[in-house]
Order: sequence, then structure tokens, then C-alpha cells
Amino acid sequence: MSYELVVGLEVHCQLNTNSKAFCGCSTEFGKPANTNVCPVCLALPGALPVLNQRVVDDAIKLGMSTGCSIAPHSVLARKNYFYPDLPKGYQISQFEEPICLEGCLSIDAGEGQRDIRLIRIHIEEDAGKSIHDIGDDTFIDANRSGVPLLEIVSYPDIRSSKEASAYLQKLRQIVKYLGISDGNMEEGSLRCDANVSMRPRGESEYGTRTEIKNMNSFKSVEKAIEYEAQRHIDVLEAGGTIVQETRLWDADKLETRSMRGKEFSHDYRYFPDPDLVPIAVDDAMLDRLRKELPEFPEARAARFVEEFDIPPYDAGVLTAEREIADYFEETVRVSDDGKAASNWVMGEVLRTLKEKYIPIASFTISPERLGELIGLIAKGTISNTIAKQVFEKMQELDEGPQEIVRKEGLAQVSDTGAIEGVVQEIIDANPAQVEQYRSGKTRIFGFFVGQCMKEMKGKANPAVVNDILKQKLDEGMTGDA
Repeated sequence: MSYELVVGLEVHCQLNTNSKAFCGCSTEFGKPANTNVCPVCLALPGALPVLNQRVVDDAIKLGMSTGCSIAPHSVLARKNYFYPDLPKGYQISQFEEPICLEGCLSIDAGEGQRDIRLIRIHIEEDAGKSIHDIGDDTFIDANRSGVPLLEIVSYPDIRSSKEASAYLQKLRQIVKYLGISDGNMEEGSLRCDANVSMRPRGESEYGTRTEIKNMNSFKSVEKAIEYEAQRHIDVLEAGGTIVQETRLWDADKLETRSMRGKEFSHDYRYFPDPDLVPIAVDDAMLDRLRKELPEFPEARAARFVEEFDIPPYDAGVLTAEREIADYFEETVRVSDDGKAASNWVMGEVLRTLKEKYIPIASFTISPERLGELIGLIAKGTISNTIAKQVFEKMQELDEGPQEIVRKEGLAQVSDTGAIEGVVQEIIDANPAQVEQYRSGKTRIFGFFVGQCMKEMKGKANPAVVNDILKQKLDEGMTGDA
């Protein structure tokens, strides 16, 4: 029997606010255990929560960016369950009345555009952290308790592991463009639970689903879904029944294992939090937040193609991350050359970031200085070959390209007399190659150019070298030499 995979994703996005969702405690990562805490996030008697306005703003921005309708009235609820690292004994979340409803993400997993519908985006707080690897005891760190999250819940519209990965990558791109999260899966800023089921191909009824947790990379999501899908098929083909449960992904063994029976919403005994007033959103607030939305990748890429005359592929690469797009656009502003800026950013800059495994924010060459370097090439002050040497030195020295060129004596030689002398030396030293050229094998011209540039240590103006070489070599072909 042929089966169809059905997947819905629940994604938790940690917001990069300075303070927690319902108190003033810092959200700074890596502080000593239980130091970013207060009576509110420790749930001490009499402590009352106060909602962080930034959390509401970020939720609405994400909702707007994914085509959701924004609820004018939404309610914060208590989600009741026991876990040692949950100080309150409940989690503040949203249930019946979330802040964002019915959105959509358009993805392309290699087979064309597909729309994945969103059920909701809602606000909630994070739990603390249980630490099990110190001796035989379990320790609790409450620093993370109360850190603000947005939960993004999709419909079961995803039909392959590749689509699941593409959906997550698109969502990550959006939250990073908005500046509301760093979207780092490895550090837990973006966490994903996958609800997986299989059904006979052609049927409309969903099969029994299992939930997979503990996936911390796009590749893990793909492999976990593929494993679980095959496990479902094996059970069904053997005449067994799929049990609705939560399973953990084991990245070392590349398999899922049972964690617990799957809870239902009624298990959590949701009810409105009596300490928090409903969230009211008016038109003035929506107008304010709409003006703060950035230009998103698709629109920005289209503008780059039109404004800077670069290929669509290049524009797509340059706009994949907002920081790269900003860097490129500032480079263009200084250099006034979109094509050259695109070539340098996509080539030398991205290569360096990949080699050093650093983000663009840590790159030592500012876009202003890269723009100046491109300007020196355009003016003929240095060649492309020398420019790459200067680029490397700029990473090591806190100096601009003009200063490095001056100090290192790297300015391009355009003096025809000096170049003519070198050209003549190369011609005299390579009579066999000269004969080949004059007999019609003109492809060897590049050999002469290379020898001249080598002799002049890359400082010669290539255009001048080409002109003089061609003149001298062609003279011999006409019998005038």
C-alpha cells in the first residue's frame, strides 16, 4: 500500500527581549544558575505578573508578516501541569483566544511554491531547566523561567521532511528579519515539535499522530520525521496500531523513543489568568507596528534586481539574511557599483564568513571600507589581483584600503613606458610562443598577459598591458616588426 505523510509543526520562538515576559528579570543567556530570578518568576506568594509590552508588539509583527488576522481582544491563560522546573505549577500561555489567527507561509522545497497554513500564533512563557548530568541528583535552574516565547502552530499541510525543513527555514528568516529573535535552533531559540501521521494515499482522513520532540537542527527535523514515518508504515504493514504519544528524537542513535502518552488540551485545565487583564489591540497600535515592519526578502530581492542590475539568483543570496543585505546595500552606496559590490560580497566576504564561521556582525571589514576598495579598482588605482591582497590585509589591520595601498606601495602602474619595457622583455624571452601567436594560435595571448603581470607583481594596469601586448604581437604578423 502507498502511504502519504502528514505533518504539522509546533514551533516555539524565543524572543530577544531584555526582560522576561511578566517581570523585569534579565533574559541574558549563560548567567549563573538562579540569578536571573525574582518573586514573580519564582512564583512566591503575593507576587503578581505584569505583561511585557514588547512581547505583544513582537507577536503582532510576526502575525502581520505571516498574513494572520490580529485579534482585537485576546486572553492570557494558565496551562496547568506539574514539572519540577515549572515554579508556578502552571505556564502562562494562550488557549481559546490567541493574539494571531489563520496565517500562511509560502515555501519552496524544490517542487515549486506551496502554502502552509497557520492555525495560530500565541504568547507564552518558558519553563525553567532541569539539569540531570551533575552526579546522581537533578538540579533546577530557574533563569529561563518566564522568558518570552511565541508558539507558531501550523495546520497538518506539510507532506515531506524537506517541506518541514523549508517551513522552519522560512520562519527563521522572518523572525530574524523582524529582529525579534536570533532563530538559533542549536541554542534553543527556535524549537520545533512535529506531529507526524501516515494515511493511505488518496484518503482524506488523518491517521493517528505521534509528536516528536528534542530536534535542534533542520537536519534533525528531516531525519526524525523520516524515521517516524517509516516506523508508522512498518507498524501499519505488520497489522499493528499506532499509539498516540510523545516521542523523543535520539540524534546519536537516529531513532525516536517513547516519552509519554500524548496529552490533550483538557488535560491542562486551561482557564483565564485572573492576575492578567486581556490584551486589547486598537487600530493606532496596528498602524504603529505596521510602519516598523522591514522590507522582506522577496521584495528586497526584486528591488535589488531592478535597482542594481544583478541576477535574481545573486539577489536571493544577498537577501537571505537581513544583515548581509544591509551590508551589501551600504557597500553599493559607497562604491556606486551594484555589480561589483555583489561580486565582492558573494565572493570574498561570504567565503571569509564561512571559513571563519562568523556572522557578518563580527566581520572586521566595514561596508564603507569595502566600498572604498571597489572604488579604487574602478579608478584604476589598483587591479583586482592587488585588491584581493588589500582585502586580506584589511582583515588584519584597522586601516582603510587607501592607507594600505599607500604604505605597501601597491598602486597600479599605468606608465606605458615602464610597461612597454616589460612587455618587450617577455616577448624576447618567449620566441616559440610568439611564433604560435603569429601563426594564428591567438589563445596563447593569455600566457603573455600572465607573464607580464607576474613580472610586475600584479601592479600593472591590465588594460594597458593588453593594449601594448596586442600592438607588439600584431606588428610581427604584418611584417612591420
